[in-house]
Amino acid sequence: MPKTMVVMPTYNEIENLPLIVKALFELPVDDLNILVVDDNSPDGTGRLADELAAAHPGRLFVLHRTQKAGLGPAYIAGFKEALRLGADYIIQMDADFSHQPKYIPELLKAIETQDLIIASRFAKGGSVDETWSFYRKLLSWFANRIYTPLILGIQVYDATGGYRIWRRATLIGLDLDRIRSNGYIFQVEMAYVASRLGFRVGEIPIYFPDRKLGQSKMDIRIQIEAAARVWQVMWRHHTLTPQSRRTTAYSS
Repeated sequence: MPKTMVVMPTYNEIENLPLIVKALFELPVDDLNILVVDDNSPDGTGRLADELAAAHPGRLFVLHRTQKAGLGPAYIAGFKEALRLGADYIIQMDADFSHQPKYIPELLKAIETQDLIIASRFAKGGSVDETWSFYRKLLSWFANRIYTPLILGIQVYDATGGYRIWRRATLIGLDLDRIRSNGYIFQVEMAYVASRLGFRVGEIPIYFPDRKLGQSKMDIRIQIEAAARVWQVMWRHHTLTPQSRRTTAYSS
């Protein structure tokens, strides 16, 4: 069976981590593995991750980073480690249950005919937490359904969504060293580069609830900054073609 690896960056997720690990390992998915990428959480998340790894040898791995350097570098480091560990399918998700584990079997089914699948809040059938304000819903919907697709010319309705599954060959082909963004624009850059390189990108609709435990790292300011940086992403990568794909795996 192909090896599936969930790459999960953490920063101060000591409440959520044991719960999400339990939920993931209870899924009816063969050979599901977890890689926790911890950015030296002050609350002890990294130490707890080590304890969980000891309790699940060969299934749960931990990558410790020395400082909080942001979402993009954490995912890049995690993706490279997942590839080094031999993962065939790589799932990226948050630890706070806003990305519900129950969608993973559907993601694995969808990736059989695509190269990247985005678990989408804004595709037909998708939705967000009922407590979101009208302004927040409108801003997120406009940024993902109208603004980003129009500027980048991609048929993706949730380019900022961080719940995704990648084929091994897709992540290698992207050449992760060319991805420079941090924060939530990182998700846009990854989707845009995948599209420019000719990879097949699909979406499945999901319900996106707000986290119940811990503190959110997202606010409106971050969303607005991400929207402004879409132009930067377009300028940086608009010349890419399928011939620009990386063809060699990472050695470390």
